[in-house]
Amino acid sequence: MFLQNIFNALQWGSFYSMIALGYCLVYGVLRLINFAHGDIFMTACYIAFFLVTALLGVFGGGIPVLVITLIVTMAATALVGIFIERVAYRPLRRKGVNRLYVVITALMVGFILENGNLALLGASSRRFPTILAEQTISVGPAIITNLKLLVIAAAFLVFGILQFIVRKTSFGMAMRAISYDKFAIPLMGIPVNRVITFTFALGSGLAAVAGILFGMSYPILDPYMGTIIGWKAFIAAVVGGIGDIKGAFIGGFILGFIEIFITVVLPSSYKDLFSFVILLIILVLKPTGFFGVARSTKI
Repeated sequence: MFLQNIFNALQWGSFYSMIALGYCLVYGVLRLINFAHGDIFMTACYIAFFLVTALLGVFGGGIPVLVITLIVTMAATALVGIFIERVAYRPLRRKGVNRLYVVITALMVGFILENGNLALLGASSRRFPTILAEQTISVGPAIITNLKLLVIAAAFLVFGILQFIVRKTSFGMAMRAISYDKFAIPLMGIPVNRVITFTFALGSGLAAVAGILFGMSYPILDPYMGTIIGWKAFIAAVVGGIGDIKGAFIGGFILGFIEIFITVVLPSSYKDLFSFVILLIILVLKPTGFFGVARSTKI
């Protein structure tokens, strides 16, 4: 069972890590915690649900359906992220309002996505269609499915691609520059709004990858499914260091391992309690997380 729980923890940690990377991107550029990110994950699940339902009638499942679903859902969810940034966040940024109002706006956007879904589609849960037939692989005493391996591999692939974008591309350099000094960067000719839009699109696209894989692994969808997993991913980002991509990625796996192994020794109802207690302890003892670095600000 120990080996089985290792793979279970890697799978849950992969979901948390992919969503936490979206939090990290937006916070790294804007110093904004996008609390609507969990609901963007939920929106991606529903977009993928309707798309897969339509594609199964044409292709009958398999790799082509998965590839098309990934591409289209990532693009559609990126547009959702861009729309939210343009409508909700950019006007506040232009007016230079207190950061508290931006946080309240982020919470409001999340509620709008949840209740808009509820109003349009109803409260009934929906079952995500089967794209790939589940296959099992025996590793010693542990039983691993092909979906579990796909989720873990996807998390590491997403992390590697994101690191490349942030470290090796001009947009990534601009994102890091804005994070360093958002007032001087416009004077250097860098299109700040375009970079911020790209950041929201990229973060939302990562949520789409997590949403599709989550729907394939745990195929019951409801309008509030993004709330708790979004908060958990936020905890993971804080534990690892919300301003650091590597920290947010590792933080997801730390939280995944903690939750899985808590359920080994305690009832599963305790795992959420421990997750939020861990967040409180980290904020008290090391607010920057394990890999974050405190920054000084000149006044």
